[in-house]
Amino acid sequence: MKSNSSPDGGHRPPLQSINRREFLRVSTLAGGGFVIGYAVPGTAFAQAANLLDDTAKQFTPNPFIKITPENIITILAKNPETGQGVKTSLPMIVAEELDADFSTIVIEQAGLRGDVGAQFAGGSRSTPDNYMRLRQAGATARTMLVEAAAQTWGVPAAELTTDKGKVIHAPTGRSLTYGQLATKAATLPIPDEKTVRLKKEGEFRVMGSRVGGVDNPAIVTGQRLFGIDQKLPGMVYAAYEKCPVFGGKVISANTERIKKLPGVLDCFVIEGTDNVTGLCPGVAIIGTSTWATFSAKKQLQVEWDESSGASHSSEAYTAKAAELAKAGGKNIRNDGDTAAAFASAAHTAEGAYFYPFLNHATLEPQGCTAWAKDGGIELWTTSQTPGSGQDLVAKTIGLPKEKVRINFVRGGGGFGRRLANDYMVEAAAIALRTNGAPVKLTWTREDDMRHDCFHRPGGFHYLKGAVDAAGQISAWHDHFVTFGYKNTDKPASSADLSPEELPARFLANFRLDQSIIATNVPTGPMRAPRSNALAFVFQSFIDELAHAAGRDPVEVRLALLGPDRVVPPTAGQRGAPYDTARMKGVVKMAAEKSGWGSPLPKGEGRGIAFHFSHSGYVAMVAHVVVSKDGTLRVPQVTAVSDVGPIINLSGAENQIEGSIIDGLGAVWLQEMTYEEGRAVQSNFHDYPLLRINAAPERIAVHFIQSANPPTGLGEPPYPVVPPAICNAIFAATGKRIRQWPINKSDLSWA
Repeated sequence: MKSNSSPDGGHRPPLQSINRREFLRVSTLAGGGFVIGYAVPGTAFAQAANLLDDTAKQFTPNPFIKITPENIITILAKNPETGQGVKTSLPMIVAEELDADFSTIVIEQAGLRGDVGAQFAGGSRSTPDNYMRLRQAGATARTMLVEAAAQTWGVPAAELTTDKGKVIHAPTGRSLTYGQLATKAATLPIPDEKTVRLKKEGEFRVMGSRVGGVDNPAIVTGQRLFGIDQKLPGMVYAAYEKCPVFGGKVISANTERIKKLPGVLDCFVIEGTDNVTGLCPGVAIIGTSTWATFSAKKQLQVEWDESSGASHSSEAYTAKAAELAKAGGKNIRNDGDTAAAFASAAHTAEGAYFYPFLNHATLEPQGCTAWAKDGGIELWTTSQTPGSGQDLVAKTIGLPKEKVRINFVRGGGGFGRRLANDYMVEAAAIALRTNGAPVKLTWTREDDMRHDCFHRPGGFHYLKGAVDAAGQISAWHDHFVTFGYKNTDKPASSADLSPEELPARFLANFRLDQSIIATNVPTGPMRAPRSNALAFVFQSFIDELAHAAGRDPVEVRLALLGPDRVVPPTAGQRGAPYDTARMKGVVKMAAEKSGWGSPLPKGEGRGIAFHFSHSGYVAMVAHVVVSKDGTLRVPQVTAVSDVGPIINLSGAENQIEGSIIDGLGAVWLQEMTYEEGRAVQSNFHDYPLLRINAAPERIAVHFIQSANPPTGLGEPPYPVVPPAICNAIFAATGKRIRQWPINKSDLSWA
C-alpha cells in the first residue's frame, strides 16, 4: 500500500479525494495569481497533494498560462528551440484562444519537466502534437476570466466579449483587464473541456498573422542565448578528442605532457561506452578558457585502436554498389507484371542515381554546459530530445534520473543532429572531474564535421521505367543499394526505403529490390529523413520518363496522381494516407504562379517537383540559368505548400525560404566522403554552405490554407528543392543530373 505522506514526513490528503478539476483549481491558489497547467496522466494528483500541503507553498505545476494581479501574462514555450520558431508559434496558439495581446505577452522558456507533455523538436511534430492542447488551455482560461467578470458585474457571461487581454461589457461600456480578474478567476472551478468554446477560423487574430521571432532582438544584439554563450560563476572549459575512425578506442595518450601546457587544468582518458551516440571513448582536456583547451588539443598525441574501421572508404562503397547492382537484390515489393509492361512499352528509360552521405553542418557546433553538484548534475543543453538526454546521462554516469536536471538553451541549428545527445553525456562525464566547478564543453568545427553521429546516409538507385502508348507511366523498377551500420542484414538508421514511397501505390506494375552495404559510418535523421534524398531520385526519374514520352512534366505528374482520392497505406506497411487532391492542388498552383510553359531564352529552364513529407504537401518550380561555360544561377524558386492552417506567417515563410536555401546548398555543393574509415571533409572550406551570391534571387512562397489539421513546416519543403533544381538544369541544358552534388557535373553546353 502506498503512503500518502510526503518525503519529509508531512501529511498529504488521500490521493483519491482530489479529482482533475479540483487539482487545477487548487493549483491556481499557490502562486497568488491565475495559473492553468497541463499535467500528464498519473502526475496531477501528486502535484495537487503538494499544493495542499502547507509546507510546500512554492511548489506549483509548470503552467502554460500565468496571469498576475499586476496584469503580467506569461505563456510557457514548452519545446526546445533550434531555429524552427516554436518559441514564438506555440505561445501564439495559446494567446489566440486566450484572446490576449501577443505584443505584451511574456514568454518563458521551459526546462525539462514532467507536466507539460512531450518536449522535443523533431519530425515537424511540435505544431500537430500541441495544436489542440494549447488551444484548449487558452480557451479554458478565457472562459474562466469571462465568468469572473460576469460574477463581478452581476451580468450574464453571454453578454461579455474579450479583446486583447480585456473582458468587455458592451451594453455598459465597462471593461476589466485579465490582471484585474486574476484573483477572482483563481477561485472558480475549471469548466469541462467539452463545454469550452474554441474560436472558429474566421475569428483568428493572432494565428495566421505575421509575428517576428520573440528572440530576434536578443539575437541581433548578441545577447547570450545559445549553448555556446553559457557562462556560470567559476566555470572551466573543456575540449574532447575522439578517434578519427568511427568506433575507435584510446590505447595511450600524452596526457601528462598536456597537463603542463598553459591554461590546462587537467587531461585524462575516458574509456567510454563504445556507443557512437552515447559516450564515445576519448581524451578530455579541462582548462581556463576554450582557447587554452583548443590549443592544447592540437598537441595531443593519441594512439588509437581503429579496429576494422580503417578498411572503409567511399571508393570501396561505390565499387561494391556497382557489383551488387549486377547481382540483383532482395525483393521488397512486387506489384503487377513489370516485365510484361516493359516488353509492351512505347518508351523506356534507365538511370543510375547516387546521393552522398551528408553532415548536418549546424552553424553552432555541438557542446553543453554541465555542473555536478549536490549529488546530482545540472545541464544547459541545445538538445532536440532533452528527455532522452536525461536518460542517457543518468544511465551512463549512474545517477537516478531525478538527479539530472535539464535546462533548455537555444540551439544554433538542429536539422536532426541534436536528436543525439553524445555531447551532453560527454559534458556530464567531464563535469565529474572538475571538483564541483561548472564546465562548458565546446566542440571544434572539425569535431562537429567528423563526428556527426547522425550522418545522412548515402544511397544508390538503379532505375528502369516504362511509358505506354498513351503517354502514361506504366512500370517502375528500382534496385536500391543502401547502407547497414556494420551489417548487411538491415538498413541503417534513415537508410531504408518504405515500400509505400511514391510511385508505389500509384502504379499497377511496380518492383522494388534492395541490397545493403556494410558501413562503419553512423547514420540517422537529417532534415526530412529519407525524403531529403528519395525525392531527388524519384522526382528526377519521373521527369526523365516525361521527356522520354515527349510529354509535359506537369501533365505526367498529375496523371500519375490520378483522380482525387485518399490512397490508403498497404496493410502491414508504415505508409500514410495520401490525398491526391491536395498534392494536385499544390502542383497546379506552383505551375500557375511560376509561369510554367511560358518561353525562356536558351540556357534557361524551369523544373518542377513535388513530395509528400511529414504530412505536408509541397510542390516547387525552380527557374535556373546556365551559361555556356556551365555557370549556374537561380533567378527564382516558387513554392506552394498545403500544411493546414498557418500559425505564424512570418515563421512559415522563413521555414520555406530556409529549406530552399539549405536544400540548394546541399545538392549543389555538399558531400561527405571517407578514406581509411575517416571523414575527409573537416570544415566549411571543403564542405561549403551556400553563399549569399549563389542564393535564389527571388523566392515566391504561397500557401493553400486548408481546413485539414496543421502540419509542421521544418521538413516538408526541403526534399522538393534538389529535384526541382536538377529538372530545371535539364530543361536549360539537356544534361540530366543523376549524381549529387551538382558541382561535380559539367553543365557547359554548346
